[in-house]
Amino acid sequence: MTSTHKKVSIEKTGNHEKHTPVTAAVGVDEALKVLEGKWKLFILFHLFDKQIMRFSDLERAIPAITQKMLTQQLRQLEADGLVHRTVYPEVPPRVEYRLTEWGLALCPTLDSLLTWAEQKPGITAN
Repeated sequence: MTSTHKKVSIEKTGNHEKHTPVTAAVGVDEALKVLEGKWKLFILFHLFDKQIMRFSDLERAIPAITQKMLTQQLRQLEADGLVHRTVYPEVPPRVEYRLTEWGLALCPTLDSLLTWAEQKPGITAN
């Protein structure tokens, strides 16, 4: 096993490494592309906190976001498999959003990233 840090390592399987520096960088870049977007992290953290939210609840929770942008960001998160959308056949229609298992698995990673960011002088989480 090759170690770049005591908590970060590159696993070896047989004679082949699971990740090279290039494949690791490409993989992380792809993961970050899923989170790209001004509002996606806001949406994710609200869903981590509340578990299930209606569209109108998300609008109230993130007052600076437009309805169009919220719709776009939710659609992208749904297409990427992080968010599940449930539409109830009611009048008026009720739409709820929750994280998928894969979306929920992101929570500890984002918590770790926040902890890492807080170690840099001048960064605070308000």
